[in-house]
Amino acid sequence: MGRPPHSTSEPEDSSAPLTPTPHDHELPSKIDDDAFDAVSEAIQKYKPAITQIGFGAVVGYCSGYAAKTIGKAIALLSGVVFIGVQSAVYTGYVDVDWDKVKEDVIEEIDTDGDGEITTSDFLTYWRKLKKILTNKVPSASGFSLGFLYGLDS
Repeated sequence: MGRPPHSTSEPEDSSAPLTPTPHDHELPSKIDDDAFDAVSEAIQKYKPAITQIGFGAVVGYCSGYAAKTIGKAIALLSGVVFIGVQSAVYTGYVDVDWDKVKEDVIEEIDTDGDGEITTSDFLTYWRKLKKILTNKVPSASGFSLGFLYGLDS
């Protein structure tokens, strides 16, 4: 009979730990400054712009992310309500005039009175929302960009 496939001719060292110790994977005590030169240089170069848009961009991002999350919840709730109502319509329990519902919704949302929901209406709502969310916020110049990033994440 031969030896097991993974055995060695030398006896194993029973004092060696079987799992790595915390010291086996320590980071170097000093980080190499050369690796961060480009980033450090960019930070120094754009320091005034970063400080101006920094806070606005952060609160914009957080607001955008929150708006996206709230929007998803509203969409879910609206979808559930529509499915319930439409199921009741289909089975004959209720009768809904969807054309009248559409007219009423458009009338309520339409800001420019053209009878349609257009980009002009969205811009009006965006301006109102931005005015509310940036009121008395210092350095709100990066808010819009941060908001878009928050919506996209």
